This record gives sequence, structure tokens and C-alpha cells, in this order.
Amino acid sequence: MPFPDEVSTGISVVDYRAEWPSEFEKIAEQLLSILGALVIDHVGSTSVPGLPAKDCIDVQIRVADLDEGMPLAGLGFRLRPEPWNHVEVSSGQECQKLVFAPPVGARTCNVHVRLHSAPNARYALLFRDYLRADERARDGWGAFKQRLAVNVTDLMDYGQIKAPATEVLMAGAERWATATGWAPS
Repeated sequence: MPFPDEVSTGISVVDYRAEWPSEFEKIAEQLLSILGALVIDHVGSTSVPGLPAKDCIDVQIRVADLDEGMPLAGLGFRLRPEPWNHVEVSSGQECQKLVFAPPVGARTCNVHVRLHSAPNARYALLFRDYLRADERARDGWGAFKQRLAVNVTDLMDYGQIKAPATEVLMAGAERWATATGWAPS
């Protein structure tokens, strides 16, 4: 859920913006200067050219130990307190994670800190790569999110409705991964 300073005027899914990759790069550079040589990925809908998305950059930091993400808190990034921002189920496994909001006044983003080889880190990369590769899936997913945002204005409700649809999408992604021999980079 948003912190009080984060604007929350309902759900807005916008057309893809060409500046999202460069905005991710700026965030990644800042994180690398803080954390050193870790793997930082642009994930989520803003990482897929042509995909409509909420205007919030999703960043994934893959670490060997979740404590490696904690220096973020000392630099203004705020640990999101909700239970779903600390544990998620991926491939039938409960996976730990940390999710940070940006510092007050910074560009809207969510920084997901996940264990490097955990199923939830793979899931985020598979989501991105599948939608980059499959135009039909990307267009269908984008249309679904845009329709959902028009009809559901509460962020919690939006997420609850989107979750089972995401599982259907990811079943297709898993078939694609098997067929193509995809593996996380």
C-alpha cells in the first residue's frame, strides 16, 4: 500500500512510455552506488516495450542474502510493511523478499529484493521475457490491465483481481520457457 506521501488517486494504467528504460537505469545506477556489484533487473510491466502499465518502475535486486538490501533503508528507501511485501508464493514455494518504496519525493518505484536463485526472482524475469517475446500475450495482458483499471479503482482490489489472471498468464509463460529453452539471465 502506498505511504502517505505517495499519490494514490485510483489506478491508472497508461500506454507504454519510451522513457521507462532510462528511468530504470537512473534508479539502478543509484542502487549500484549504494550496494555495489549486485544483479539489478528492470522487471514488471514497465520493462516490456509496448505494454501498458502503472507509471511505477519495478526494480529487482538479486542478492545472496536478504540483509544485503537493508542499506537501502539508511538512504531513504522505505521498507513496505505489508505481509505480501515480505513473502510471496512462486512455483508452489513460499519465498522471502523485501520491497522498498522510493525516498520521499523520488521517482515512483518499487524495489524488490529477492534471493538470487529463488523461484520468485525467476518468476519476475520470466514474466518480463515472455511478454517481450510474445506480442499476442503482451497485447492481451495490456488490454486486460487497462479494462481492470477502469473498473476497479482500489489498489488492493486491483491486485486481488489481477493475481489469478497473472497465474493464467504465467502458465503460458512456463510453456513458452519449456518450448524455447528459456533460462534466467
